[in-house]
Amino acid sequence: MKNLNQNKNLTIIIVLFKEPFELISKTLDQIQNYKIVIVDNANDVELQKKILSSYKIDKYLLNKENNGFSAGYNQGIKQSQTKYTLVLGPDCIIKTEDINILIDKFSFYKNLTIVTPTSYDNENNLSYSGGPLPEKSDKNIILNLEGDVCVDSALGACMLFKTEDFEKKIIFFDENFFLYFSDDDLCRRIKNLKKSIVQVYEAKCIHQHGIIKVRNKYQKIFIREYNFTHDKFYYFYKMNEHLSIIDSFKKKLPKYLIKLVLKIIVLKFHDAVRLFSRIYAYYKFKIKYSK
Repeated sequence: MKNLNQNKNLTIIIVLFKEPFELISKTLDQIQNYKIVIVDNANDVELQKKILSSYKIDKYLLNKENNGFSAGYNQGIKQSQTKYTLVLGPDCIIKTEDINILIDKFSFYKNLTIVTPTSYDNENNLSYSGGPLPEKSDKNIILNLEGDVCVDSALGACMLFKTEDFEKKIIFFDENFFLYFSDDDLCRRIKNLKKSIVQVYEAKCIHQHGIIKVRNKYQKIFIREYNFTHDKFYYFYKMNEHLSIIDSFKKKLPKYLIKLVLKIIVLKFHDAVRLFSRIYAYYKFKIKYSK
């Protein structure tokens, strides 16, 4: 009876962008006991038809314009009318028993705002799920837990929280982040409120990290490099610590431009697109946020 009540008290939010049905179905197979809200930023009507013919989805929102994952998550969270909400990546698989473990932690820890499972890859190797904020360290340290631990930041691929905590405190995702760093920014604001974020040892999820589901290889490079660079600038801009990063990039800009031309000449288009994406992100950020 306890698990049944928990199932009724949870809404799962999934934001899509050009994911294949074969991938999202692996995630949906495990969570059919819960209310599900899907937000599709690619306006993929054919994918919607496939999913709705195979699964019970409470709300399926198609966006004609892709405003990013942060906006998509917020759109989905506002549809949640249950006690708990789980933000879940379309390539993140979590089972009912692990979700129940996460929910139970809210009656165990005080000041808990976000709880997240321990993440593994398809080979059952530990992968990144939580750790320090970007200003303290890069996300290259994977916590090998022996028990639950408070973290400064949790990965947005699997976050569970009380819905009222977001509604009352208005701590939604910042929609100026398109693809990266919005989970770090959210967690930093939660920590500033003296609230806790806990990575749970017993709860497990399977997550394929950082896979952009776009077929065109150059478009895929551009999406990642442009948004990572722009979102990183904006993250530190919010902390008033972006100037050193911007100045460092500006000093290297002449070298980047020369390298860009050379890469085009020698037909190394992968490297050229990567450099162009970062340079373009720098100029777009300067235009929008320079005072």
